[in-house]
Amino acid sequence: MWSIYLIRCGDRSLYTGISNQVAKRFAVNQSGNSQAAKYTKTRHPLKLVFTAEIGTRSAASRAEYYVKRLPKSTKELLVAGTLSLSDLGLIDRKN
Repeated sequence: MWSIYLIRCGDRSLYTGISNQVAKRFAVNQSGNSQAAKYTKTRHPLKLVFTAEIGTRSAASRAEYYVKRLPKSTKELLVAGTLSLSDLGLIDRKN
């Protein structure tokens, strides 16, 4: 199961990524090693602030592309929980 996640960086910016193992990927980003995202390497401390299961890698990539282009104010609504990916039409609503 692929997920999308948002990381709050030390400069208060938000990094968006996808992974099928979010906790492991976050740990890599925190480590700052060669496999960490270039964006997060110099923006410590990091905090995982949002995750949502998407499904396939293809669906997660599409959602990531869309979320990366959202204004920061909208991303902050995702983090706060007042907006969901289903509200944005990125995942199906669960009954």
